[in-house]
Amino acid sequence: MSAHSQKRQPGVFQLAVIVAALGYFVDIYDLLLFTVVKKASMTGLGSTDATMLADSTLVINWQMIGLLLGGIIWGVLGDKKGRLSVLFGSIILYSIANFATGFIYTVDQYALCRFVAGLGLAGELGAGITLVSELLPKNKRGIGTSLVAGIGLIGAVFAYFTYKFTNDWRLCYKIGGVLGIALLILRISVAESGMFLQVKQQSVVRGNFFMFFTNGYRFKKYIMAILIGLPTWYVIGILINQSDRFARAMYGRNAIDSGRSIMFAYVAISIGDILVGFICQWLKSRKKGLFLFYILCIISGILFFSAYNNQDSRMYMICAMLGFSTGFWAIFVTMGAEQFGTNLRATAATTIPNMVRGSLPLINLLFLNLFQKSWGWSLIRSGIITGLVVMLTSFVAFYYTEETYHKDLNYVEQ
Repeated sequence: MSAHSQKRQPGVFQLAVIVAALGYFVDIYDLLLFTVVKKASMTGLGSTDATMLADSTLVINWQMIGLLLGGIIWGVLGDKKGRLSVLFGSIILYSIANFATGFIYTVDQYALCRFVAGLGLAGELGAGITLVSELLPKNKRGIGTSLVAGIGLIGAVFAYFTYKFTNDWRLCYKIGGVLGIALLILRISVAESGMFLQVKQQSVVRGNFFMFFTNGYRFKKYIMAILIGLPTWYVIGILINQSDRFARAMYGRNAIDSGRSIMFAYVAISIGDILVGFICQWLKSRKKGLFLFYILCIISGILFFSAYNNQDSRMYMICAMLGFSTGFWAIFVTMGAEQFGTNLRATAATTIPNMVRGSLPLINLLFLNLFQKSWGWSLIRSGIITGLVVMLTSFVAFYYTEETYHKDLNYVEQ
């Protein structure tokens, strides 16, 4: 490589990074919007106090099913057709679903729209992270992907304040649809990954999802890449999403708004996601940065269940700390992308985060159905033991996960 070409190395603020970040912003806006407007939207569709839990569970479950299926579909297409094809296709799909959600009148229609939105949302992050990882030099890709996730996660905050300002859940969904279409126009100028274009000319199998399961070494890498991300959705889906219930169990009367808890957590996650890229850069290691955030997660979890957490202001503060400690989402997805060759990279980077998102129903089965309903444990005891199981699982996976900081990504899986 010439000195001139070295000077022309792409920077972390290039158009692809900015557009991927804005894409993830819209992704998270839509993904978390249901949590923010859940009560108002379900009531508006005729749900009562008696049916609210069942109806909302139906809607969120269909959204998660969409994410799981979409993760596989878009991942395969990302390796077969290109990273940009997924970015265009996914945003068109979830923008239409978003806009349509503003016109629904039944719970079943809500579930259908969220399923289609889930299908679309599944492709956004993985394709964006893959594209950025392949366009940036290896000494910058960790920072680039952290910026994508850090800026993108602010979408949750935007969703919260959009609803607080408009107080109209239908309008919030329509705004999400319009944001997606506006983003689509920006994407037209983004270039395709050079690595993908090179592999496309080779006679190599691309985007075969089953390749993760036909080779023992590759299968192990894939499973470990999923398991290291489990703490994120334990924290968000259990502790923060149900912070009002935990507050009631720990100190009685409270005015905790779980939507506000999520807003505080996602502000902190965004900060953590940006910082973790620089921390990994400083340590010259993805695993050391991830380990540091695991320790912060444990400390924050101990504080959450301690006697110190005895008033609303402290609950919100600890939710923010928990959020910051799970700000390793960008590095976790980047590590998933870096584990595999160019012909499987988009499939890995797109399916891995959606498998982690899809793990929430399984974590809920442990937390709610087994520990509380079957074994009769209290909310607090169930929360603590579930956390211990999740963290132990992730630490084991972490131990067996390869370091990818210095890895050259220009290779293929055979």
